[in-house]
Amino acid sequence: MKKALLHLKKSDKILGAIITRVGPYKITYRDPTFEALARAIVFQQLSTKAARTIYGRLEEAAGGKITPEAIQNLTVGEMRRVGLSKQKIGYIRDLAEHAASGKVVFEDLDKMSDEEVIAALTDIKGIGVWTAHMFLLFALRRPNVLATGDFGVRSAIQRAYKKRKLPTHDQIVKLAKNWHPYCSVACWYLWRSLDAAPMIATEASNHKGNKGTAEKSKVKSRKAN
Repeated sequence: MKKALLHLKKSDKILGAIITRVGPYKITYRDPTFEALARAIVFQQLSTKAARTIYGRLEEAAGGKITPEAIQNLTVGEMRRVGLSKQKIGYIRDLAEHAASGKVVFEDLDKMSDEEVIAALTDIKGIGVWTAHMFLLFALRRPNVLATGDFGVRSAIQRAYKKRKLPTHDQIVKLAKNWHPYCSVACWYLWRSLDAAPMIATEASNHKGNKGTAEKSKVKSRKAN
């Protein structure tokens, strides 16, 4: 980690100042499991409090542990009663189908490239590039994820680099050209610079652009990895 911090400080004075101000790198990881991705779907565009309540109910309805088999054994009505929207029910059931059929094998994801993981996950309904990026960063612990579609990253860059508007995907890619191969670390410090907890994929609060915008930018974001 010392190598990453030294690299970022040398390559970008503004980011270096943020790193100095924020302090030690203390990222929180989750295991790269089906449950983590199901949780990410539940948390999409909800407050953390509301999402935790719904997720807890879903977990209880599933028998204490959310697995592909447990989800497939639940009826749509049972999932609706825990507070999930019709749309999210479809997303989670599609995720369960992908996992149960072997279309997505979570145990194999750590052997795949970032590009391959994004392609596999965004094939699932409701999983956009943003969620795939967060899974790469916080679950698979990939060191070089540049989350260009994340509202927190964009806001932090706008503030720190004194931009009049929120930066675009292309602007962030250009700005971050010297951050590689430690873009994940840079993103974490940008989140912390806003004096907020990092937007972990499994517990993001009111993320903007996760589904619609992120889905539309699949091709562009893949090229950026």
